[in-house]
Amino acid sequence: MLNKSCIHAGWLIDGSGGPVQKDVRIHIRQNSIQSIEPAPKTAAKNPSSFLDLSEYTLLPSLVDCHVHLFMSGTDDIAARKRQLEAGYDELKTVIADHIARHLSSGVGAVRDGGDSKGLVQRYQQEYLGSDGRENTCIRADQARHMNIHVKVAGKAWHQCGRYGKLIGRSPAPGETLAEAICREACLPGYSRPDHVKIVNSGVNSLLCFGKETLPQFSLEELTQVVYEAGRRELKVMVHANGRLPVQIAIEAGCHSIEHGFFMGVENLARMRDRQTIWVPTAFTMRAFAVHLAPSSREADTARRNLHHQMEQLRLARELGVPVALGTDAGSLGVHHGISVGEELRLLLEAGYTLPEAVQCATKTGAGLLGITDRGILIPGMPASWIAVKGSPSSGLPDGLDRAIQAE
Repeated sequence: MLNKSCIHAGWLIDGSGGPVQKDVRIHIRQNSIQSIEPAPKTAAKNPSSFLDLSEYTLLPSLVDCHVHLFMSGTDDIAARKRQLEAGYDELKTVIADHIARHLSSGVGAVRDGGDSKGLVQRYQQEYLGSDGRENTCIRADQARHMNIHVKVAGKAWHQCGRYGKLIGRSPAPGETLAEAICREACLPGYSRPDHVKIVNSGVNSLLCFGKETLPQFSLEELTQVVYEAGRRELKVMVHANGRLPVQIAIEAGCHSIEHGFFMGVENLARMRDRQTIWVPTAFTMRAFAVHLAPSSREADTARRNLHHQMEQLRLARELGVPVALGTDAGSLGVHHGISVGEELRLLLEAGYTLPEAVQCATKTGAGLLGITDRGILIPGMPASWIAVKGSPSSGLPDGLDRAIQAE
C-alpha cells in the first residue's frame, strides 16, 4: 500500500522551516520525489492509483542527534548499573531494541555519543552497512532496522580524572588529545568512527544551580583535534556546559555543542556567527524533575536548569542559531524513540513554530550527520517520510509513536 506512485497528503511539513502546505499530491518514482503540487479540487477518477493520506500530516523522518544506545532511560538504578557493567553479548540485544524504538517513533537517523567499551560501534560493524544502515544480508531478523541510519562515535574522549569515563577514555599520560587520536588511528584493527566525541566540561549540578566547571581541554588542544578530525573528514561533537568550555569549543571550530547549559548569550552569538550547531537536550532536565523526589533540592534544581535552558532556546531562535534536535536518550527518564516527541514539544514551548521545530528535527539534524537521503521532502530527494494522523496542530508531536512510515 505504501509503495504507490502518488500520495495525497492532507498537510505537508517539508523540513525546510517554511509554512505548512495543505492538500498536496506528492508524485514518486523509484522512491524519489518527482513533484509536489496542489491536490485537484475534484475527486480523482482512479482513487486506487494514489495513497490517500488526506487525513494525515506528512513530514520527513526524524533525526535524533544525541543518543547513547547502550543505555536505556529506565529509573531502575540496579538495571542501569547492570547495563554499565554488561558486555557485548548482553548489550547487543539492548542496542537493537533501542534502534527499533527509534524507528517506531518515526526516527530515521540517530547519532550516538559514545560508550566506554565501544560496543555500539561494534554493533554497527556487525549488523549495519558501511553507511550506518541495516545490512539485511547479515541478519534477517534485524530487517526492521533497515530504514534507519546509525552514526557512531565509538568511544568518547575526556581528560584523565574528569567526567566522561562512562562514555569514553582519556589520552595517555603526557599525550595530547590530538596525538591520542592520531595514535589510535594507526593501530592495527582500527575502526573509523563516524564522528569524534569530546567531553569538555562536567555535568550539570543538581545541587547548585548554574554551577560551571572548568574546561577539560584548552583552545589549542581542541583546535588541533578539529584539524586532525578534518583530515579524516570527521566532524567533532563536544559535550560542553558553561561559558568557558563552550567558548573554547566554538572558537576551536567544533561542529556542534551538546547540551550547552549556562553558556550565555555571548556564546549564542558566536554560534550564530560561525553557524555552529547547538544540540540542547533540554528534555533531560524535565525527566530529572519528574523522576526525582518532587520536593527534593535536586528536582527543584532540575526545574530551574530547564527554565534557564528554555530561555537560551528563545534567545537562540531570535539570534538565528542553528539548532538540531537531540534527546540524550539513555539518560535517566529519557527513553529512546518517544523522547524525540518530548524534545520537539520543548522547542514549541520555547517559541519555535511547528515547521521550525520540525526543521531542527529533520533538515538541520540530517545536515549535521552528513546524511543526504534524509531531512527534507522536495523534488529530487528520496521519499523518506512519516505520516501522523490529524492536522499538524492536533497530531504533533503526540502522534509520532503511531506514525505510518514509508517502506
